[in-house]
This record gives sequence, C-alpha cells and structure tokens, in this order.
Amino acid sequence: MKTRPPAYWHTACTELAAADPVMAALIARYPDAVLADRGDPFQTLARAIVGQQISVKAADSVWARFAGFARHITPDHVATLELEALAACGLSRRKAEYLRDLAGHFVDGRVEPARWKKMDDEAVIAELVDVRGIGRWTAEMFLIFSLLRPDVWPVDDIGLQKAVARHYLHDARPTPQALRDHGVRFAPWRTVATWYLWRSLDPAVVQY
Repeated sequence: MKTRPPAYWHTACTELAAADPVMAALIARYPDAVLADRGDPFQTLARAIVGQQISVKAADSVWARFAGFARHITPDHVATLELEALAACGLSRRKAEYLRDLAGHFVDGRVEPARWKKMDDEAVIAELVDVRGIGRWTAEMFLIFSLLRPDVWPVDDIGLQKAVARHYLHDARPTPQALRDHGVRFAPWRTVATWYLWRSLDPAVVQY
C-alpha cells in the first residue's frame, strides 16, 4: 500500500521548487519520497534511545530482545522494570536508566502527547529534552518523523550539513549559524527541504 504524504507535502514541494532550482531538481528526482507517521510516541522515543551510538543492525537486535522481555511496551509497564533486567537485554546501564526516565515522564504527565497539537515546535522540543538521553537532535527527528511538523531544520544533523555543503557551498561544511541562515530560504517548509537534501545523499527512505 502506497504511503500517503502529509497534507502539506504537495504545496510545500510546489513552493520550494518554484523558489529554488536545487530543490526543483531534487523533488523531480525523488517523486516517491514522503514522510510517514511512525505511530506510538512512547515506542518511537524508546527506540531512538536504544539506537543511540550503535549501528542500525545492533539497535534492531537489542530492541527485539527488549521487546521480547518487556512484552508490553507501555510507559506504565516499562517504569516498573528493573534496571538489571533491562541491561540483560543488551542495553547499557545508562540506556536502561534513560528508558525508565522516559517512562516516568509519560506516566506523570511531564511528557503528554495529547497536548502537542497545541504546542509549537520549540515547546515540544523543550518537553522532550527534559528526558534523560533525549537531546535536541533526537527531539527534532521526532518532530519530523512522528509529528510530521513541516518546518524543522536540524542544524546538528550531519547528513543535512553534508547535503547543503554539496549542493550550495562547493563542499565547504557550513557552521551551525551559517546553516541556520541558509535554511531561512526554505521556511515554512524546512522539513520537506531537509527530506530531499537527505535523499540526495541516500535515496533509501530512512526512518529515524
């Protein structure tokens, strides 16, 4: 079944292509690249924590062991799991603590998906980075891949840095401020611009 893009996708592509010849070429090159909702917010964030600083293959293996042990990957249940048991699934002690902290934030309402629709991007990021083990980059990936926010420009993302350098700066890697300044031209569709710049490095659709 073909994935349906977010409602704003066609408008964003039309406006980006009209304003920027690099974007026009990339959008034409990858016509089927669109975002799809990852689903359950708690599981998505938990997977992000599990996958930090290890390969995708290793992350999938650890996640499978964790999911098999936990059985119910809900905040209420994960909050009750012993750290030693989580570590036995292949998680580092620190990541086990991060998962428990994430669960606690969901359980006591410090992280509350129901209110995100009324919150701007920076407010959601602030809520997420209060969780141990979630930094700004992870929060921005969540805004892009789970909340499908249209105007996220993750300046700390290495892929975005490389792609902007390749297409606009003669392979000179931009500073974070230079990258922020560059992204202004793509507002209010910086997520979509990011997506196509990523595709120019790797045509495979990656879900973070």
